[in-house]
Amino acid sequence: MPPKARLRLSVLDLSPVPSGKTPADAVRATVDLALRAEALGYTRYWLAEHHAAASLACSSPEILATHVAARTSRIRVGTGGIMLPNHSALKIAETFRTLHALHPSRIDLGIGRAAGTDAKTALALRESTELLGESRFDAQLDDLLRLLDPAAEPDPRAPFNGIKAIPTGVPAPAIFVLVSSAESAERAGRRGLGMAYAHHFAPDGAEAAVCAYRASFVPSAARAEPEALLAVAAICGEDDAHARRLARSAELSFLRFGQGLRDLPLPSVEEAEAYPYDVDERALVDAMRARAFVGGPDRVAAALAALAREAGTAELVVTTPIHDHCERLASYERLAAALLA
Repeated sequence: MPPKARLRLSVLDLSPVPSGKTPADAVRATVDLALRAEALGYTRYWLAEHHAAASLACSSPEILATHVAARTSRIRVGTGGIMLPNHSALKIAETFRTLHALHPSRIDLGIGRAAGTDAKTALALRESTELLGESRFDAQLDDLLRLLDPAAEPDPRAPFNGIKAIPTGVPAPAIFVLVSSAESAERAGRRGLGMAYAHHFAPDGAEAAVCAYRASFVPSAARAEPEALLAVAAICGEDDAHARRLARSAELSFLRFGQGLRDLPLPSVEEAEAYPYDVDERALVDAMRARAFVGGPDRVAAALAALAREAGTAELVVTTPIHDHCERLASYERLAAALLA
């Protein structure tokens, strides 16, 4: 267990498209939320990568990160994450060196190994059946780390001197591996990278993953000490009843996602309340509720602080799927008042 530290909060934004709004509205809301998060004292603002889901306007997190970083001045900005199998290591290295050159010491590169989409779209992104699956991830990750390492750049005086990420001479951004198991946490630890555990996907394995990460951590040129973050889903209402009502939008959206209805927008509370759940659908929603922190400020703050203590982390990256943008802002404001004040 690391020394006790003040809990830090960050944001994970999937840029949800609410019913009655457009994708352009969704990305403008992303920038607005980032500005508010910076003012509230949040540590970092991460953008996700998802494809083939019109309910989310986050297919290009590197572009959103560029715009958010340009509009903010202090908060760290990055990806949670770039799905490395969808891209070449060289292109990601060049993109994030450019970002880091523009915004020194503020850029995070969160790397994931999933597709962030269905198999058909993954094939369209990679354009080769040989590139499907996750078997190449370790090799890709090692390639990316070499390309981002200034010490590994070829001699500029040698002609035709090999592959390099342009612009050269730019330090690497802070790199985190997105994980959902102890095994994948060890992957981050052995390479001396940061780790972000997806508690909102796999809540039961958080403590084991953080322990495995810390036990396997080997100091590297990039990082002398381990840093483990937890991504959590949380809705902080005025009180418990208000929060539970706000959460109904996310519950119906979660159900639709599982049913393959990924192009429908994030429903309003009223739309979710009118939905005629059957018994099986209700069971799925109940399972989803067990993975989220929903309640008034005291309840949510206590539960999140307890999770951080038990898992051994000093930072939570919070995603908050609320239909109404003002209510979404208010949830993050309440959370900051309860945990950062």
